Amino acid sequence: MDNSSVEYITRLVISAINESGTDSPKMSVPVGVSARHIHLTQEDVEKLFGPGYQLTPKKELMGGQWAANEQCTLVGLKLRAIENVRILGPVRSKSQVEISATDARTLGVNAPIRQSGDLAGSAPIALVGPKGAIYLDEGCIVAARHIHMTPTEASSAGLKDGDMVKVRMASDRGAVLDNVKVRVDPSFSLEMHIDTDEANACQIRQGDVAYII
Repeated sequence: MDNSSVEYITRLVISAINESGTDSPKMSVPVGVSARHIHLTQEDVEKLFGPGYQLTPKKELMGGQWAANEQCTLVGLKLRAIENVRILGPVRSKSQVEISATDARTLGVNAPIRQSGDLAGSAPIALVGPKGAIYLDEGCIVAARHIHMTPTEASSAGLKDGDMVKVRMASDRGAVLDNVKVRVDPSFSLEMHIDTDEANACQIRQGDVAYII
């Protein structure tokens, strides 16, 4: 075997080793599928449900959040609507609507893919409740996929808040998702959040497992 052949085989072996190391799972993560939902200010709660109204908890979520009993209707620019959209509490400093890309097409709104809270220049949307309606000049987004974890969990995987990782979905589809943001806080529980479009495309259900690679 001449030197050029040895060099070629060596490069192939090194490449295979590097690729194997890159795709070796760092951590398994349970998957949470996020349906469309709404965050509201107290002012907007009262516009939709009446003066002095307080949201009422239905189900506890992570990070001190909870799903409320209250729901309202989303209305897009072409007067297309989606009814019975769940509100999450507690109230926030700015109202926000999180939908899937399919929802955005249904409503006729150009909602950008953003992390929660990044609302500047996002899509306008109208909300209708039992006592009134509001119009948000901006605030409608398609939530970017992300992983919640505690500082201890992040440290064990060599990760930190704001890191972007690649995740392999444990399904027959064999999908790998890039650009998954790591969000670290002591109040979080380990969970990857994707929307219903991503879950359907990957054939993943609530509680299935994914692997950070």
